[in-house]
Amino acid sequence: MKKKQAKQQDFQPNKAALTANHGNVILRFDNVSFNYGVKPVFNEVSFGVREGAKITVMGQNGAGKSTLFDLIMSVHAPEDGNIHIQKGLTISQAAQVMPREKLNLSVREFFQSAFTEKIYDIDPRIKKILEVVHLTAPFEKKISELSGGQQARLLLAYALIQKPDILLLDEPTNNLDKQGIEHLTKFLIEYEKTCLVISHDAKFLNAFTHGVLYLDSYTRKIEYYVGNYFDVVSEITARIERERMKNVRLEKDISNRKEQVSFFAQKGGHMRDVAKKMNEKIKELEAQLVETRKEDKTIRDFVIPATLFPEPVMTITSVSAIKNHKPVAKKVNIVLKKGERLLVSGPNGVGKTYFLNSLANGTAKGVAVLPGAEIGYYRQDFSGFDMNISVYKALSDAMKSGSDEQLRSTAAQFLLTSDILNNKVESLSEGQKGLLCFSQFVLQRPALLILDEPTNHINFRHLPVIARALNKYEGAMILISHMSEFVEEVKVTQTLDLGAL
Repeated sequence: MKKKQAKQQDFQPNKAALTANHGNVILRFDNVSFNYGVKPVFNEVSFGVREGAKITVMGQNGAGKSTLFDLIMSVHAPEDGNIHIQKGLTISQAAQVMPREKLNLSVREFFQSAFTEKIYDIDPRIKKILEVVHLTAPFEKKISELSGGQQARLLLAYALIQKPDILLLDEPTNNLDKQGIEHLTKFLIEYEKTCLVISHDAKFLNAFTHGVLYLDSYTRKIEYYVGNYFDVVSEITARIERERMKNVRLEKDISNRKEQVSFFAQKGGHMRDVAKKMNEKIKELEAQLVETRKEDKTIRDFVIPATLFPEPVMTITSVSAIKNHKPVAKKVNIVLKKGERLLVSGPNGVGKTYFLNSLANGTAKGVAVLPGAEIGYYRQDFSGFDMNISVYKALSDAMKSGSDEQLRSTAAQFLLTSDILNNKVESLSEGQKGLLCFSQFVLQRPALLILDEPTNHINFRHLPVIARALNKYEGAMILISHMSEFVEEVKVTQTLDLGAL
């Protein structure tokens, strides 16, 4: 492993690399390039992953993190270069969302689908693996009837039941409650096999990470850093700042020299020769300029306009929760006026998402919504999107009135550029779908926001901006979030704990 900077390393197949820190290199990319349609994703990428390493995959939304997993899983093949996986190794992936085609399967059928042949002792295997992920679920129960948090645990169990040598986890903390995240963290600390994790949960990552694969969406390269998550982030930040400061100094020097060249050139004679030599020096300095990273863009501060009403937007007189897989009802007295923020809490499986769905689609009993009040709904699984329409059409449908210029300007605020607008919604990364949802809110002007885990999939750089926008939102809000720091920023005014019913 040849060092580029303090902790940054490129894969080089030498003896030192194979024996340092962990075991042998069992996964290696050699000059791999890949395009998604006409969009370049990776350009001559090279890195290696050692046996037993726990690696964070880090990068901007849309940088290609999920695509990297697809390449490792052979869903896609590289257009150039080679991917080497040690012979005989098995790989499995815990996806970030439950595939739609699996939702109608029972728990037992879901696990059976992990194998090409029929497994006759599948039930004891399922029982054992569900204990590992701390989940209780009837084997006959349909996946669609489980909560988002229960589905997240199920996806991890699905990957583990295959006993992989390399485990790929894509946003594994999404929809998990505090207890679930703590259990997963303990599991990964003790896990002895190789693991690659995509996540935006910095605290979670720092607990077990040995290194970081950093996807640079500007250069289309992947860089390998050794160290815990916080140290690596600090190293990357410091590197960017060093590059920026170097350019500042060089540009100042170049500017001063150009002024001198202009002065000497006008003098004529010997001074023109001096000016010529100075021009050569300027070219040398310009060659030293570093192309600073441009992928670290953060969405700009934004405002979600609200249609305001003097009356309460929603009143709730009764709620139901799930206890021991059965509904339990209780009377409540919740009044949501403009500026009110209701936090819905409780453990995974208690029925939080079901409750929000029923509020949004008008099927909840004991709930009254003010006629004419527009609702903006952030679904944790983005199931409200029509995946086959363009991003532009999705925004246009949300905008009640306004111009094409306004639509495109709003999209740009959320890094949804002109080339992205023409693509289908299904082509977006999960993080980009989250940003699309917020851009719809800006155009929609809702009186009530219903937000089910709005931090899921969102780059950690964007979260403070979104929190500020929600804190300034003047309409009513109902929120589910397991990210305590985010909840504190939003400043809820009421709490409904379904677990306490």
